[in-house]
Amino acid sequence: MKIDLYLVGIGTGNPDHVTQQAVNILRCSDIIMVPRKGSEKGDLANLRYQICDQLLGEKPPAIFEFDIPKRSSEGDYLEAVEQWHEAIANVWQSTIEQARSTVSHAVKRVSLMIWGDPSLYDSALRISERLRPTPTITVAPGITSIQALAAAHKISINDLGSSFLVTTGRRLRNEGFPKDYEKAVVMLDGKCSFNSLKGSNFYIWWGAYLGMPNEITFSGNLDEVADLIVKERKKARDEYGWIMDTYLIKKC
Repeated sequence: MKIDLYLVGIGTGNPDHVTQQAVNILRCSDIIMVPRKGSEKGDLANLRYQICDQLLGEKPPAIFEFDIPKRSSEGDYLEAVEQWHEAIANVWQSTIEQARSTVSHAVKRVSLMIWGDPSLYDSALRISERLRPTPTITVAPGITSIQALAAAHKISINDLGSSFLVTTGRRLRNEGFPKDYEKAVVMLDGKCSFNSLKGSNFYIWWGAYLGMPNEITFSGNLDEVADLIVKERKKARDEYGWIMDTYLIKKC
């Protein structure tokens, strides 16, 4: 049976950042699928439950959890990602089948809550295309960590008349600061790749848990604040069990 799949952006986890469109979609879903990413990231699943409890009323749709397969760290990166996406699609498929054998009503409208926005450094859209039969997909846009970072620091991401690049920590480490740009937003950086730029003239605006009560931000010349960011990042990750951070770097 073909499903209607809803990829719902939920921002950085703050219920106030979830749009009314997203709330309406979640309320009308037959089921909501919630990923588990291991015990050390249990709070990420819990935040999704908190959003449901706060926004969906007394009778939210049935929630089904699933475990995300681990991605291989060996061999070619892109090939490993392709195999990982296929494994996740299979887990989604089996979770939907489990729901159909569990709930008393038909399961056609299936929702997934996506951190930030489903269009920016998230693989849900690509994974969705692997489901069979191919679902009808609806995307509810969400607030991105880039928007939340700019709001937290009260800055504009782009300078007047100029552009910027959004990239990853892996590419920053492997390729250096992108040529032809004065500013770069860096996401998905678990290894503090900004350290690879120390000794050069850069300014950084960094933030973690953006938009949340435990939000942390630092800014300054990279050589002056890099060690502080690394220290406080580790401290926060040890305390909460997970961390999501984003930063903007400007070449001075």
